[in-house]
Amino acid sequence: MLAGSALLCYSIREVMNVETKDIIASLRNKKGVSQDEVAQAVFVTRQAVSRWENGETVPNTDTLKLLSGYFDVSINTLLGSPRKLFCQCCGMPLEDESTSREPDGSFNEEYCKWCYVNGRFVYPTLDSLVDFLVEHFGQNAASPEEARRYFTGQLSGLKHWRSA
Repeated sequence: MLAGSALLCYSIREVMNVETKDIIASLRNKKGVSQDEVAQAVFVTRQAVSRWENGETVPNTDTLKLLSGYFDVSINTLLGSPRKLFCQCCGMPLEDESTSREPDGSFNEEYCKWCYVNGRFVYPTLDSLVDFLVEHFGQNAASPEEARRYFTGQLSGLKHWRSA
């Protein structure tokens, strides 16, 4: 059993290295900067950047945060989107363009930019979000009562509303 688990972990790591190396190289080329410029921006050596782009290693967590800011993409994107992210308030799929940001400009990979703005939630209660959804999306497919029940049932399991 251990050998199978170790093989699975190695396979996942190998896939992530391939994706991460390609993504870092692509972002660097798109930005038109050298490995040395990336290294200086995130406080590592040029050799470290070269090892990332060759798939020999992946950046550590702190460096991924710096790379995220430098390239203006989420950490999830840098890792090849290994997780499909959804807003934990409204359930919308998250891409870099729709992901919210903290007041310092860093990505908040839990919420969309319409539910979480400048460090604050737009909808103070689940009912206020459901009211918005029923008004804008629920009128054609169902009665307002049916739409309200549907949206409340779907959203109440999301992290933001479970902890509220």
